[in-house]
Amino acid sequence: MAIITISREMGSAGIPIAHMLAEKLGYTLLDGETIKEAAMNYGVSPDALENADEKPPAFIEKLDEKAELDLHYIELIILEYALKGNVIIYGRGGQDLLQDIKSILRVRIIAPFEERVERWAEREWLDPDLARIMVRRSDQQRAGFIKYYFDRDWEDPLGYDLVINTSKLTEETAVKVICDGVKDQNLVDLKQNCKKKLTNLILRKKAEIAILTQDGVDGHHVEITGEDGKIVLSGHVHSDKEKKLSVAAVQKIDGVKEVVNKLRVIEYRNYPKEH
Repeated sequence: MAIITISREMGSAGIPIAHMLAEKLGYTLLDGETIKEAAMNYGVSPDALENADEKPPAFIEKLDEKAELDLHYIELIILEYALKGNVIIYGRGGQDLLQDIKSILRVRIIAPFEERVERWAEREWLDPDLARIMVRRSDQQRAGFIKYYFDRDWEDPLGYDLVINTSKLTEETAVKVICDGVKDQNLVDLKQNCKKKLTNLILRKKAEIAILTQDGVDGHHVEITGEDGKIVLSGHVHSDKEKKLSVAAVQKIDGVKEVVNKLRVIEYRNYPKEH
């Protein structure tokens, strides 16, 4: 169940490389369009997806809460595709979301800024000054997204297994190098525990979504851990009722065998008590 993640800079040729790679390997390419189609099954509209996809928070509470929930759905889709295997995860912080899955080949595609501007202007038939603004904005958004949600420097090479500079290497060479890399025996040997870990991640992600979508519960301070069907809830909520609702929401998830309730109740000041 080989998995490749691709982090790319705008204009670095990440798009054609990903498509060529998927065709050569016969893998599924999980890109923006694929996620958009899958997100409809979870009730996430294209507009909502656009607001959450690879964006840092707007620091407007209601907007950020909605974007956070939609981001959880995007991550659930990524995890479900990863479990199927033979997939290329294009962007969306895949290398960080799946950082505990050791059998993944994490690739980053880069190129010098001005070369990327020139490529983007030619590809999209744009004025170079407008292309420069778009490329710079894309870099800032994606860097902010990774920093805020995963607390990592987007450009840190230690977050990747393979960094390819397309300033000198052709797209065909990049594809060949990645194909060779994913067949490395070290990655093959690490695949044994991959499925179990992904199944645990999916179950925890479903629990996060279940609590965040539960009416009457502020689930932003609930921490979720566990494995093998056992979900542990810790952190805090604001009333005994919220605690009960949180546990009940997680118990309904298919695959959950046991819920360990370690939630604390911390009431807001002037929070209305139950009668």
